[in-house]
Parts: sequence; C-alpha cells; structure tokens
Amino acid sequence: MSARILLIEDNADLALGFRRSLELEGHTVAVAADGESGLERVRHDGSDLVILDLMLPGLSGFQVLRALRSEGHDMPVLILSAKGEDVDKVQGFRLGADNYAVKPIGVLELIARVDAMLKRPASSRVDQRERERYTFGAVEVDVATRSCTRDGVPVMLSPKEFDLLLHLLRSHGAVVHRNALLREVWGHKRPVPTRTVDAHVALLRGKLENDASNPRHLITVRKAGYRLATGENPPLS
Repeated sequence: MSARILLIEDNADLALGFRRSLELEGHTVAVAADGESGLERVRHDGSDLVILDLMLPGLSGFQVLRALRSEGHDMPVLILSAKGEDVDKVQGFRLGADNYAVKPIGVLELIARVDAMLKRPASSRVDQRERERYTFGAVEVDVATRSCTRDGVPVMLSPKEFDLLLHLLRSHGAVVHRNALLREVWGHKRPVPTRTVDAHVALLRGKLENDASNPRHLITVRKAGYRLATGENPPLS
C-alpha cells in the first residue's frame, strides 16, 4: 500500500536514509526539519502517516502531536525518538500517538511498523480507543494510550506492569494462574521457578490500591494465581 508520509526529523542524514528506504517501498515521502514546518505541511498538503521526532527545533514533537490531534487530524502517528523513558512513551500515547519506536531503529523495523499502521483503517483506531477503557475503584485504564490514572492523577506503570494489569483486566475477574501470566506477559514457554509475577503484583498494589496490605482489587487466589475484582468488596479466595 503506497501512502503519503511526512517525516518530521531534524537529523538530515537520518531523514535522507529513511526517506530513500520508504520511497523504495513505493511511498511518497516529504521531510520537515522542525515542528512548525511539519505542522504547516500537514495543514496544507495532508498526509496518510506522520513519523515524528520529539526533540525538534522550535516546537517539540509533543507540541506538534497535541496540535495535530486538537485540529482533528486523525492520520496514524509514529513517534521515533531517542527518548526511551516510560514517562515519554506514556505522554506520547496520551497525546494520541499510534506507535512509539526508540532510536536507533533499523530500516526493516521502521518499514514493518509503517506497513502495519497503514493497514489499520482510521475508523478501527477510533473505535479501539473508545472501546478499550477500563475502570475499577478510583483507577481508569486507557488501553490505546497505555495510560493509567488513579483519582484522575497519572500513574506511571512500567511496560510489564501495564501488560500484567491489562491481562488481568481482559480476564474479566477470572483467576489467572501464575504460569499463564508468565507465558502470556513474559513469554516463558514453560513453567520456571520465579517470583516475578508476585513482585510485579506487589508493585501494582502499591500504585493502585488504597491499602496494599489489604487489597480490594488485585486479589491473590491461594495455590492458583491472581484475579482482578472490579467491585468494592474483594471476592473470597
């Protein structure tokens, strides 16, 4: 699928390399070296996809993304940045990024991410954002932006903490065995003796429960695993 791609990147050598590679895939690629000119290109020329650096002259990538979404531009946006901290990723997703890649990134990976994003229709992205939100107690989880708040205040979760929480949420209160969590969240193909799951549940309780020593939501089920109770009173375990 060929597309009009806007690459907002101030590193001229990097931008040239990515532009040539994407053009070989059949895409039409425009390059903007700063946030202001990137915004103007979208406003006047439109784009099917934007690849956005965060550390730009003038307007930052975050400011550009906020402006794009506030103006109603719904094209997929891939953040491509050397800033790989969780707080930067969460901020990017909360502002409406569809994907986030950390530099350095190989050309083949960049092309694969672009292809995958272009295959998703805009309506599907909007529907997904509207559908995948969960609440329990004072906690709200937005899956599309991978963000979490408690009493309206952002809670910083590591990628694995978020993946663990999401797996429990999608289990809709069912008990999930530790081995299943190790397989689905950490990718272990066979049971291994580890306290990894317990340690991450303890971290989540510290961030999301009113009283981590007496949890109401992240419930231990003896000799089995964990479940997430969305009501005020924890189920018997």
